[in-house]
This record gives sequence, structure tokens and C-alpha cells, in this order.
Amino acid sequence: MEGPGFDDELVALARISERAAEAIIGEREVVVASHVDADGLTSAGIISAALDRAGVERKTLFFRQLDSPALEEIADLGSDLVIFTDLGSGMQSEIVCIGLSAVVADHHRPHGTGIDLHINPHLVSLDGATDLSGSGATFLLARAIAKVKGHAGGNDDLAGLAIVGAVGDLQDMASGKLVGLNRRILAIGVEAGVLSFGRDLKLFGKQTRAVFKMLEFSSDPYIPGLSGDEDACITFLKEQGIRLKGERWRRWIDMNGEEKGKIASGLVRRGLRAGLSNAQLERLVGEVYNLLTEQEGTELRDASEYSTLLNATARYGHSGVGLSVCLGDRGRALEEARLLLNEHRQNLVNGLKLVKEEGIVPLVNLQYFDAGDRIRETIVGIVAGMSFQTADRRKPILAFAQSEDGKLKVSGRGTQDLVRSGLNLAEAMSQSAEKVGGVGGGHNVAAGATIPPEKKEEFLELMDGLIGLQLRLRA
Repeated sequence: MEGPGFDDELVALARISERAAEAIIGEREVVVASHVDADGLTSAGIISAALDRAGVERKTLFFRQLDSPALEEIADLGSDLVIFTDLGSGMQSEIVCIGLSAVVADHHRPHGTGIDLHINPHLVSLDGATDLSGSGATFLLARAIAKVKGHAGGNDDLAGLAIVGAVGDLQDMASGKLVGLNRRILAIGVEAGVLSFGRDLKLFGKQTRAVFKMLEFSSDPYIPGLSGDEDACITFLKEQGIRLKGERWRRWIDMNGEEKGKIASGLVRRGLRAGLSNAQLERLVGEVYNLLTEQEGTELRDASEYSTLLNATARYGHSGVGLSVCLGDRGRALEEARLLLNEHRQNLVNGLKLVKEEGIVPLVNLQYFDAGDRIRETIVGIVAGMSFQTADRRKPILAFAQSEDGKLKVSGRGTQDLVRSGLNLAEAMSQSAEKVGGVGGGHNVAAGATIPPEKKEEFLELMDGLIGLQLRLRA
């Protein structure tokens, strides 16, 4: 289950976590600062639960990005200790310079120095895009807090949130399953009775979507002739002899084993006829992760759907609602989250419609669209990823959106096939943004940047050149 290796790395991070836990336990109140995505919300949920159980008061703040104004806002609270989760690693020098005493539990590539209580996979030569998420790093801290308090294993039930965060951060995409220290955390969750896993179709919506909708919205893996075409998906299912409706539209979890087998086999046959590679076909099936303490048929049962629900709260300025859901509110907060999720889904549909109507501009090595203020900057990256349903899958997509502060937000999305060919959007974004007076980063398959609006064309030229170089070097 756990796989070989990573013992030394886990021990090293556990030691740092225990030192950080000792510092935290010594405080009466701390500030928690976290990121506004699924990994950041689950990170905040994990550390908040651990602090509540340890009797440490907390104030929780969420940020789209950690910059100087954000640090000043944190410093104005006057706390003796700040816990940064899913952010902070790239701002070490600035955190120290402003005079904050900090613990950082993050997975982004570190920049600068000065923070000793720093839990990050990169510090032990692991990959923050696949081996450990921000919520995973925070889970190690939560385990250490329980241990320091004399309740070893007392926070192991929080492993479920850590897996939701890892899946929300797409850490299972490259291998079709969680690897590295994420897999250790999965084992802890299984042992604690809060998680189960198994091989299944790797498509979103198995718990809540009608099967034909699950197929229609599949973008990675992209299913030729089905993705983006509702009528074709319904026809395909009928050809497999699948009954689509009972009292309600039937979901994947409503299908029996024989029906699931027919659908999976039919998808493979269709993929082979369309010329999909073995690697692309393999992404149809992979590991899926269920939270056993959540009700079957709800968004919270499946790690992927849970992460999407959380994204729908944070990206619309309601991080507090997402945090409440992470902390167990299954009443008002969950209902509000579901309303936000419905709004989120409609906005995504509208965004896809806009992209389809206005088109995607092709360059030599990438493609892009500019949404202006017509797609929220917080969801334009998701729209970009979903646009692979109709876009050229041989090139990454960049999406531009107007930021609230007057700057230009850039979100980039690739595919795992492009990553295997050498694509690293994080490096390209970071280097290109820096050259035009902006800032960027992220992961190889998904990254973002904020740049001056007047530098858009120069930024595109830089990105096109860097991506071309990446893909040619691997070719």
C-alpha cells in the first residue's frame, strides 16, 4: 500500500513538524494564513481542527496570493506567531523582513531564506507537484501537534482533507494515482477508517452527475466524439445497452458492475478507433478516493467532487464557507456551498460558451484567449483547462482576464501528454512574468501570473519562445 522509499524524507519533515508544533503549542493565539483554492482550504481546515483540539485560539485569513500588502495585513493583527499553509515558501525573506515569526507548511518551490520552521517537500528533494501537497504538509504538522500534546494519532482522521487537497491540486494526474508522501497519508487515512480507494473510471462526477453528463464534461482524458457533445454521449450509452433513467438520471454509482464494464470497454474501443495512445487510454482508469464518513451520492463522498465544491466557495469570495464545510458543518455552510457550486457551474458553462463564440488564438507553440472582465479571474484557469474539449491539445492554453487591481491575470493549462513532452508552465510563467515586471509560478501542468496589461504582447512572445524551447529539448 505505502510503497518503498521516502522513509528518510518523512522522518526529516516529521522532525521539522515537531519543532513547529512545540512553538505553536506555546502560544495562546495564532494567525493562520492560507491560499484560496481547494488545497489551501483543506490546509486551513486541517490546521484549524488541530488548533481547536489543542486549545490554541486562531484567526484565519485567506489570500489569492501572498504579497507585501497581504503581509502588512497579517502584521497589523499583532500576533506573535503566524502559520502559513499552502503559501509562504516563496516569500520567506519578505516574511522575515516585516518581522513576522512564522511556521510555513507549503509545497511550492522555496525562494529566499530565513524561516527555520518550514515544512516543504522541496527541502527534502521531493516534488511539490506530485509527492506532497500543501494540505499534506499541513497534515504532517497536525500529526505533530497531536503527538506533542500526548495524543499520537489523534489527528489522523484529518488525512481525508489532505487527500481532498492533493486531488484538488491534481497531484494524482501524472501517474493516475497519488504517489510519494501523499501515498503515506492515504495509508494513514485508510488505517484511521476515513478513506478508501480503488481503480475506477477517472472521470469527474461519479457521485452526483448523470452518466452522460460525466462523459460530456470529460476533458483530460479527452474522449473523441464524446467530450463536449451531450447527444453523442447519450447515443453512446444507449449503444452499450445502458438504461439512462430510473426515478432520476442514473449516475455512475447507480450502475452495476456489468454496466460499468460495458461503458469502460466501449470507451476503450472508441479511443482506439480515434487513435488515442496507450498513455491517453490509461488515463481513463485510475485510482479514485472516497471519504467514508461522508454520505454516498453527495459531493463530499468523492475527493475530486469535494475539491470542486471547495473551489466554488473560495473563488467567489466565500472562503469562510469552505472552511466551515472542512470543519464539519453539514447544515447551513454546506447548503451555501452547494448554491455557490451551482453558480460556479453556470459560470463555467458561460465561460466555455464565450470561448467557443470568440475563438482561441493560435501561436506557434501555444494558444490563448482574452476574456477581459467577462470571466472571473478566479475561474478563467478552469475554463482554459475545460477548453481542451475543442482546442488544439498539442499546445498549452493561456487565458487572460482583467484583475480587480487593474493588472492582467494569466492562467495557463497544459495536458499530461504535454508535460511528458517537456512542458513546464511554472518555469515559463515565472521567467516570462519576471521579465515584464510581473510575477508568476505554479506547477508544470497548471500555472498563473499577474502582469502589467500593456505587457501582454511581450509576455506572449516570451511564453511562446520558452514553451517551444521546452518541447523541442524533449523531442
